[in-house]
Amino acid sequence: MPCEPEAGAKGHFGEAEARRARHRRCRVKVAFIGTHGVGKTTLCYELAAALKREGVHVDIVKEVARLSPLPINQKTSLEAQTWIFLTQMAEEIRSGSQHDVLVCDRSVLDNYAYMMLAFGRQLPIERYMHHWMKSYDLLFKVPFSGQLAADGVRDTDAFFAQAVDQLVDKLLEERGLPHERLEPGARPTWIERVRQVVLNHPKGQRRLI
Repeated sequence: MPCEPEAGAKGHFGEAEARRARHRRCRVKVAFIGTHGVGKTTLCYELAAALKREGVHVDIVKEVARLSPLPINQKTSLEAQTWIFLTQMAEEIRSGSQHDVLVCDRSVLDNYAYMMLAFGRQLPIERYMHHWMKSYDLLFKVPFSGQLAADGVRDTDAFFAQAVDQLVDKLLEERGLPHERLEPGARPTWIERVRQVVLNHPKGQRRLI
């Protein structure tokens, strides 16, 4: 007959289980993807606010490129893009351990698109990018209209932005990654559509509603 754990041991086991629960807490990970200047950040905040009103414990992983200690955009370097790529994953791990829903301003695929545009395919990183993409439950591709919102950080060159957008589409297509495309010209309806998709996602439906 197995021995009952002592009080101290039981407390220790309880703490270990609590730690494991925290590490697996994120039920649904969402990412808005696409080129810069198309409104992804605004969508992240709108979705997070809508989910909070539903009582969902949600957090946003902000675009880490804005925190880069090295030049970005068309002046980027391989080191800068590697830093962005790795920091994105680290932030998703950190925040995902504490929240039920994670809303990401970009995915690692976006980050890799900038790297690939500037320096060509980096196969070791590309392989890990495809591995990490499996961790996203929902991807929403924000369309590029040809007009960019200037934010003082991202490049306002429309040709550069379009090249990034096309490369994101190419990477999605190459692996047949499931994603939802937000309809151009229907901006007022986007958040309600996204909210419904997130709340009805089978992975987290029991916890989120």
